[in-house]
Amino acid sequence: MKEIAKFLLNKIPRPMLINLSIFLRPLIYLFFKGNKFIDPIDGKSYRKFLPYGYGKQRENALSPGTLSLERHRQMWLYLQNETDFFTKNYKVLHIAPEQEFLRKFRKMENLEYISADLFSPIVDVKADILDLPFEDESFDVIFCNHVLEHIEDDTKAMSELYRVMKKGGWGIFQVPMKNSLEKTYEDFSIKDPKERQKHFGQYDHVRWYGIDYFERLQSVGFQTDVNFYSKKFSSEEREKFGLNENEILPIVKKS
Repeated sequence: MKEIAKFLLNKIPRPMLINLSIFLRPLIYLFFKGNKFIDPIDGKSYRKFLPYGYGKQRENALSPGTLSLERHRQMWLYLQNETDFFTKNYKVLHIAPEQEFLRKFRKMENLEYISADLFSPIVDVKADILDLPFEDESFDVIFCNHVLEHIEDDTKAMSELYRVMKKGGWGIFQVPMKNSLEKTYEDFSIKDPKERQKHFGQYDHVRWYGIDYFERLQSVGFQTDVNFYSKKFSSEEREKFGLNENEILPIVKKS
């Protein structure tokens, strides 16, 4: 199973895998149906989650129904348990949206939901995160997950996100982060995809964020919350939901 998962990850683009999983959802659920794991995003129970990782693979990381990872399920649980996101009227901007979130958020009647990306064919607005085509203070909530590690001028991107967020607004900006790093590791002279994967964990990343990620966000005006939300759950619950207790959920606010 590990070798099959590794082959698929390296040979088939993740968006295609997600589309394929949606098409094959009924069969996937029947095959993996069980009671050991629960995906809070689709609310279904599974006998196992799949391994995931471009290098060393993590056990029980990928939900077979939604193709969600630990970070997606953590975010969903936070939104569900700690916010009024599913009930209050919000204007939401979602940069480079995760397809399962996109599908669900678009159906929510309480949201004015706008998705944006420079290259994706499925979003509402084609937009460069370095020059967003929105007025100042347009959005109550902004999601920007696993985007900033692709952007050399991440401070400019953060500034744009701050500009278009309303005062009193909030967001979640997840990035690949090594908690052991005090200072972010980046080297823009590294251009070769293989070298980038070696240094930054993925062929199209330009940095590994350290804990100073939050200082970067604060430098453009955001208030930040270094939130280890998965630790709120018991070890049994973390295993059941497939959560990583050491993964930070970066929450930002604009006062």
